[in-house]
Amino acid sequence: LAEYRAAGRPAPLVLNFGSAGSRCFATGSLVSCERFVQRDMDVSGLGFPLGVTPFEEDGAEIAFPPVFADLPRGVCGTGDSFETGPPRLACDVVDMEGYALAKACRRAGASFGCAKYITDGADHAAATDWQANLESAAAAFVRLYATLRAPSAV
Repeated sequence: LAEYRAAGRPAPLVLNFGSAGSRCFATGSLVSCERFVQRDMDVSGLGFPLGVTPFEEDGAEIAFPPVFADLPRGVCGTGDSFETGPPRLACDVVDMEGYALAKACRRAGASFGCAKYITDGADHAAATDWQANLESAAAAFVRLYATLRAPSAV
């Protein structure tokens, strides 16, 4: 994104295809994530609500317009841990990168589309289920990518 900016070119549409756990969506589902929260940001000891980074302008939630309109929508809760229980912050899917990518795109003025393949139930079997479903996830993303229209020439 920095190279686009340095070249004076408009920021591109950035796509994130990734795996996620969910207690809301069935394993094997593709979900469009358009809202993102940090599920492990906890500075509550200083009086800040869960998910809020102190003194940051981005806010506790980052949102983008839909890119994958035909998919069910979910809030993506990003954290630095592999979730095996209910997240403490309200979200529909859990991953480890969505919020950071959304934040980078927001700051660079880039559009962002995020689709998550639900590999597991974010429960006691999450690690085993995640590994067992990676090949299916990859195939689903190839099919989803093929449905996107090529951008018009600039």
